[in-house]
Amino acid sequence: MNNEQGCTMENVEISTDKARLDVAMVHRFLSKEAYWSKNIPLDTVQRSIEGSLCFGIYLDNQQVGFARVITDYATFAYLADVFVLPEHRGKGLSKQLIAYIMAYPSLQGLRRWMLITYDAHGLYEQFGFKPTTENPQNTMFIKPFEAY
Repeated sequence: MNNEQGCTMENVEISTDKARLDVAMVHRFLSKEAYWSKNIPLDTVQRSIEGSLCFGIYLDNQQVGFARVITDYATFAYLADVFVLPEHRGKGLSKQLIAYIMAYPSLQGLRRWMLITYDAHGLYEQFGFKPTTENPQNTMFIKPFEAY
């Protein structure tokens, strides 16, 4: 898993090549199925992809999942928009995807990783994530508008 462009594991491949992403599928999932981004506009998805380190997971060369990392590559990373299509869940693909991201060479040595999830704590806890309990009064956010 030390190749910055892709990693093959049997018939599964994970790649950071944005040219391979099925942006229509990513948008469809995020806008119709993901609880965190219902009705997100295509333009917003495209801009988020342009500004992020993106990971596509492919099964037999067909994209079946996605994740992106917003990072400065030096101190901080925010893991976002992680999904595997429903028909491909239960195969360990999300674990392979997160393991690949966490081992990705240019993301090593960061001081802090963050994410927000309502229902995938079990997955992320396997990789060392835990709820904010260390000085939660220091963690702030702003939500300037409700959804899309």
